[in-house]
Amino acid sequence: MKKVLYTLLFLLPFSVSASSGVKLESADIDLSDSASLERGAQHYVTYCLGCHSAKHIRYKRIAIDLKLDETEILKNVAPLGAGIYDQMHSAMNGHDAEKWFGTTPPDLSLIARSRGADWLYTYLKGFYSDPGKPTGVNNAVFQDVAMPNVFWQKQGTQEAVTKNVDGHDVISELKLVEPGQLSPQEFDKMINDLVNFLVYVGEPVQLERQQMGKYVLFFILMFIVLGYLLKKEYWKDVH
Repeated sequence: MKKVLYTLLFLLPFSVSASSGVKLESADIDLSDSASLERGAQHYVTYCLGCHSAKHIRYKRIAIDLKLDETEILKNVAPLGAGIYDQMHSAMNGHDAEKWFGTTPPDLSLIARSRGADWLYTYLKGFYSDPGKPTGVNNAVFQDVAMPNVFWQKQGTQEAVTKNVDGHDVISELKLVEPGQLSPQEFDKMINDLVNFLVYVGEPVQLERQQMGKYVLFFILMFIVLGYLLKKEYWKDVH
C-alpha cells in the first residue's frame, strides 16, 4: 500500500503539468516498424535504464516480437552481463536515486499508457537551460522536474522564450542556442523511436489485439444478424 500511495503521489505532478496549457507535439507511432523499435530499445538502455526500469518486459519478449536473434538482442540492446530472460531492471539503487534526485525514478513500463505518446514525445524534447535548478535544466511540460536532460549532448542547449499572459510568464517556444551532435530532425527521430518503444512496452500485444478485434467485431455483427433473423422467425406468426 505504501508503494502504491508513493507512486500516486509521484504521478500527481505529471497530471498537473499535463493541464498547464503546453501544446503537445505529435509522435509518429508505428508498432509494425521493427527497426524503429530496436533503435528505441537501444536508446532506452543507453539513456534511460541507468535510472528507470521497465520491469514488465523481458529481452526474450523483445527478441520474439521484433523477430530478432537472441544473441543479437544481447549484443545490440541489452546491457553488458544481462541474460535473455532478464527483465529490464535499472542498476541504480533506489536510496541513492532519492538522495541524488529527491525522488526515486519510477518504472516506465506503463508510462506511455498513463501519459500518452504525444506527452512523452513533447516532454523528452522539452528540456531547457535553467541555472537556478540543481540539474541546470527545467522542462516546458513538467515544471521543476528532478530529471536531468540526459540527451543534452545529442540535442544541444535550449532556452525558453516567454510571453506575459494575464500577468504570468508563459513559455511560448524553446529556442536552440547551442547545437548538439544531432540535427533537430535527427534528434526528433531519435526521440520518436524511443517513444515508439515505450508505447510497445506498455502493451506488447497491441498489434495482435487490433488484428483480433476485427474478427471479434465481425463475429458480433454476424451474431446480431442471426439474432435478428431468428427473432423474425419466432415472431412471424404472432399477431
